[in-house]
Amino acid sequence: MKKLALAALSLILPVFASASNTPAAGQAKPRAKAPVYTLYAAGDIADCAKKPALQTAAAQTANLIAAALDKDPQAFAVTLGDNTYPIGAPSEFTECYEPTWGRFKERTLPSPGNHDYGQPKALGYFNYFGELAGPDRRGYYSKKLGNWTLYSLNSQLSGNAMQVQLQWLKDELQKNKSRCTLAFWHHPAYSSGGHGNNKQMWPAWKLLADAGADIVLASHDHDYERFAPMNAQGEADERKGIRSFVVGTGGAKLTPMFFPKANTEIRDNNNHGVLKLVLQENSYSWEFLSIPGDNLRDSGNGSCH
Repeated sequence: MKKLALAALSLILPVFASASNTPAAGQAKPRAKAPVYTLYAAGDIADCAKKPALQTAAAQTANLIAAALDKDPQAFAVTLGDNTYPIGAPSEFTECYEPTWGRFKERTLPSPGNHDYGQPKALGYFNYFGELAGPDRRGYYSKKLGNWTLYSLNSQLSGNAMQVQLQWLKDELQKNKSRCTLAFWHHPAYSSGGHGNNKQMWPAWKLLADAGADIVLASHDHDYERFAPMNAQGEADERKGIRSFVVGTGGAKLTPMFFPKANTEIRDNNNHGVLKLVLQENSYSWEFLSIPGDNLRDSGNGSCH
């Protein structure tokens, strides 16, 4: 009789155990964890004027990214303009960019720079990246990654074309009320490098700041710089400001830096590398990854507004 009772009990217990793990009627199910996305970003990349592609610093930064993308299907490369030198010719993309950063072209979010426009209408850039560069060869687009919306802008535009882009950005920011927002382009709104601040991108910066954006990435100056969060007027605002980075360290020759601008927190023109950004549900972290032989270290984290 004892054996029969134990056998019956063993049949009943799994049912109770299963029921105890089932939410009661009306009780909310546990919310699925939002995916984490990782970006590897830099600009001022492929220059084969003095060395074959695989001997350049661009090949070394590409190695950092390729190794990371192989391990993480949720990761992307981001270009911050001046993808090739000196004039963005089609041959520069096929012979210098393709063997380096072209290894992960299909997982790249690009943006154009002034050297990419060394050819009429940046034909080398747009022919190479195709639909990845956004619709209608305008050079700007958006992408959704979990709780994040990313905006790739074209800082080379001017006049009416720039006004059309700004209106597009304003409309997109109003439509996409994302928890977290990141934008990237070539000419930095704020920089301590040789080119300095770029006023033509201040209207875009203001739109993003007013919308509560979190991160802006740029390059143009061939160095690495991180600023404290700043508001629409470029003033320090730790609580609501945009944290911005200049990452012109993708492979081209590094260039001098001048007097530090207000709110700069770290600045370096001795190391090639890429900026790693981990985009979490409501926060982010950053880390500068130097190529072998270089030793710049910078890391931290922040919360979305």
